[in-house]
Amino acid sequence: MLVDSHCHLDFPEFAPEIEAVVARAEAAGVRTLVSIGTTLARFANVAAVAQRFPQVWCTVGIHPHEAEAEPLTSAMALTERAEDPKVIGIGETGLDYYYAHAPRQAQICNFRWHIAAARELGVPLIVHTRDAETDTIRILREEMEEGRFAGLIHCFTGSDRLRDAALELGFYVSVSGIATFKNAQALRQTVREVPLERLLVETDAPYLAPLPHRGKTNEPAFVVHTAKLLAELKGVSEHDLADATTENFFRLFTRAQRPR
Repeated sequence: MLVDSHCHLDFPEFAPEIEAVVARAEAAGVRTLVSIGTTLARFANVAAVAQRFPQVWCTVGIHPHEAEAEPLTSAMALTERAEDPKVIGIGETGLDYYYAHAPRQAQICNFRWHIAAARELGVPLIVHTRDAETDTIRILREEMEEGRFAGLIHCFTGSDRLRDAALELGFYVSVSGIATFKNAQALRQTVREVPLERLLVETDAPYLAPLPHRGKTNEPAFVVHTAKLLAELKGVSEHDLADATTENFFRLFTRAQRPR
């Protein structure tokens, strides 16, 4: 069994064949999926997909790109929606200075309110960070001093510094299909040094399809290719990698129920 810990099943790319997408994941051994919230405006759609399929869970959050369009002034907008029994985490949230679709201060403010929600609810925080490692590390450390919370760095493409800071904070590291790309040698070296007991796998579907599907619409079934690569990097069997990452997922996401 594998878990796709981060995908976007509510996105329009999947609408015409959502049942087939979930069925293909099941056939590939991907028996648990997490559909990630990116805006409050679309949360109802995220929750609806999760409610439709027993193996699909979801999160509530505002992507840093949307921080100006959906500014938070408290954690309440997140915590209220997290009362849905299918919600198992807060995010994705974080900082993205690469595209700068929202002002940095708006991103930082929303980031801190997401952390507050995760801390209050005792659920994991899903962190997106791009070209913003210094501020991401600083804010996570500052907030951890205010009270501990669990989380992960999703779609990890960062430096050794970010990896080490995440591990020091007790976070997990989630690896996407980017690690399979031919030009990702440095990333593979960084990921190789993540302890097996802190690794998760994801697709970020419909984006970032791994080899041999690069350039196509990504889907949860393709997480098997990233898992295979991680097994090679860690020097373990694919079966052991699947077992370890699945156990890691359920240890972190305590609200999620194992498939029967």
